[in-house]
Amino acid sequence: MSDTAPIALFCYNRLSHTQRTVAALQANGLAPKSDLWIFSDGPKSPGDTVLVQSLRSYLKTISGFRNVQIIERPVNLGLAASIIAGVSEVCDRFGRIIVVEDDLITANFFLEYMNEALELYAETEEVVSIHGYVFPSSERLPETFFLKGADCWGWATWKRGWKVFNPDGASLLEQLESRGLTREFDFNHSMGYTQMLREQIAGKINSWAIRWYASAFLENKLTLYPGISLVQNIGHDGSGVHCAASMAFDVQVAKEKPVLKKLPPIESAVGRAMFEQYFKSQKRPSFLRKIKNTFASILR
Repeated sequence: MSDTAPIALFCYNRLSHTQRTVAALQANGLAPKSDLWIFSDGPKSPGDTVLVQSLRSYLKTISGFRNVQIIERPVNLGLAASIIAGVSEVCDRFGRIIVVEDDLITANFFLEYMNEALELYAETEEVVSIHGYVFPSSERLPETFFLKGADCWGWATWKRGWKVFNPDGASLLEQLESRGLTREFDFNHSMGYTQMLREQIAGKINSWAIRWYASAFLENKLTLYPGISLVQNIGHDGSGVHCAASMAFDVQVAKEKPVLKKLPPIESAVGRAMFEQYFKSQKRPSFLRKIKNTFASILR
């Protein structure tokens, strides 16, 4: 690697979650060689001001990285606008990015894996991003595998990859429907991603992630997944405004870094079948609400 990709951390008002997220990143061997860009969103209401200020006081103490840059938003953008703006800014400036939100615990080789994968697939136009989280599975998955689209829990991309992002949800939905792709987009009707996109268009949810997935999907772009998750989401503990407590997304984080070998840019039938099976196994109203709130990025 000629250099490491910058890390973008997006946070709001959850101090303890952010501390755990940062501590996990600091435990990575590449942390001292990596630049950390922190995007701190402004308070939504006067009641959140103290929490945001407390978090920002902590952010100023963070060390263990090559450089730490803190961008304090004076107003509340909301997670969707914050991520779209922050990812665009960092990609435009550095050409690639690793993205983490404030409720993700990463393995101590997460940064090494992400940087290696970014290098390995840098010139593979079909590959739009690298992902760190994978749903829990009782089936053995390949060491790494591709799925069509993009994802949102601990991920990385290049400027060329982020360029496919289309913020116009209505245009994305029209293309999915006119091309007869909604069944495939919804993993054979096992997950209601099309409905999430409709709700984003209607203003019922505030989602960057559903548009990122749809944008990459419509361009036939692929995301690389690990066979065992490198990320644990700790946000489903009831602390999020819209996220009730749940264990549906709990995983055993990999203890060893996946072996990266360059794969042909083809979607994995095994990986796709596992996702579909997982969605079907969890298909109950409470789970559907949780995954919609999660994927839709309604955190505040």
